[in-house]
Amino acid sequence: MDSRNNEQSVDVSELDESASKIGMGGKTNPEIDDNKYRHEMEARKEIQSKRLQQRRQKKGLIIVFSGNGKGKTTAALGMALRTIGHGERVAIIQFIKGGWTPGEAKALKSFGQNVAWHALGEGFTWETQDRARDQQMVSKAWEKSLNYLQNNEYKLVILDEINIAIKLGYIETKDILNGIKSRPKYSHVVLTGRYAPQELIDNADLVTEMTLVRHPFREQGVKAQAGIEF
Repeated sequence: MDSRNNEQSVDVSELDESASKIGMGGKTNPEIDDNKYRHEMEARKEIQSKRLQQRRQKKGLIIVFSGNGKGKTTAALGMALRTIGHGERVAIIQFIKGGWTPGEAKALKSFGQNVAWHALGEGFTWETQDRARDQQMVSKAWEKSLNYLQNNEYKLVILDEINIAIKLGYIETKDILNGIKSRPKYSHVVLTGRYAPQELIDNADLVTEMTLVRHPFREQGVKAQAGIEF
């Protein structure tokens, strides 16, 4: 790293520290009076503006949603909706899932050609009870995924539950990494599912782990409901 880049890195670190020291405002520091509060928020606004100016890099991101908590696919589909809202195209390929048609698939069909949705699974392993067939479906899903990953007409590609396919031994992490690295420079890819392997996490730009705190199915015996689970 040259001296210029090193200096910029130091500046960003100092700005981040200053922003953290001032805090987020509101009633988190109720003992200060209104005049001091306004002064601090003015300073925070100036720091924030400088922070944004320093972060100029643009790139296609590798995003991972994992963990035992609910919301991984939901988070990915929220990003799909954002992308569509900007007039870009999205491809969603579901691994393992496919035994039913979720509400999201029905809703997203209304966006026409801006969304390509492929559910290339036949349900959970205890439902399919056929490893050879599961392997075949995962291979088919990955082949379809590569077609979209390498297509510059798609801004976002979501590989839903692909982490489960890795965990089950139906696809290798190295093959996935090679595939997602072949995509256009500014396109994004989201990989969801529990058990994201460390190698995938290490290569990702954004990783969020959903933590399970409470779940009605497990603790109250509440069945899966339309609009919540599917």
